[in-house]
Amino acid sequence: MKVVAFNGSGRKNGNTLILLQTVLKELEHEGIETELIQMAGAPIQGCASCYKCMDRKNMQCAIDDDPFNEYFAKISASDGLLLGSPVYFSDITAGMKALIERTGFVARANGNLLRRKIGAGVLAVRRAGSNHALSSLNYLFLISEMIIPGSNYWNMAIGRKPGEVCDDAEGLQTMKILGVNMAWLLKATAQSR
Repeated sequence: MKVVAFNGSGRKNGNTLILLQTVLKELEHEGIETELIQMAGAPIQGCASCYKCMDRKNMQCAIDDDPFNEYFAKISASDGLLLGSPVYFSDITAGMKALIERTGFVARANGNLLRRKIGAGVLAVRRAGSNHALSSLNYLFLISEMIIPGSNYWNMAIGRKPGEVCDDAEGLQTMKILGVNMAWLLKATAQSR
């Protein structure tokens, strides 16, 4: 089993990375293979609404001058998807939104291939807006017929400057429990996928 994680932050080594690594560490401890992809420095554009993916059905987006098709190949080959973003103006980053748009369309064009995969999102937030941003991540999972594991609180931790989420003990505990629950769900549904 494998989970692929995407860091949608413009900072490769900021709070979002720390949160993703916390979840991934728990998954690895449970014997789940993981891969972390840093989206910073390799921007992808949003969906162009060309619908070529619906015609071609070749598991690729028609936009081929950015790393999206490589990302999508990793998503389609995985059992679980972990999306991480800082909260900007009460929402996810533009890069994460672009990944969601194009992933959603290409997956639907190819037989809803995200169906019954496990998906979770995590957020680094300075103060507020995390519930709306978490919903933005969860909408991809829900419309794609994915299964979302829960934790003991919303999947967010507080921190502004890089590393400050390490001071949010409750937020880090939430990430650890999310990792444990995601691993349990992956194992429990492995035969059904």
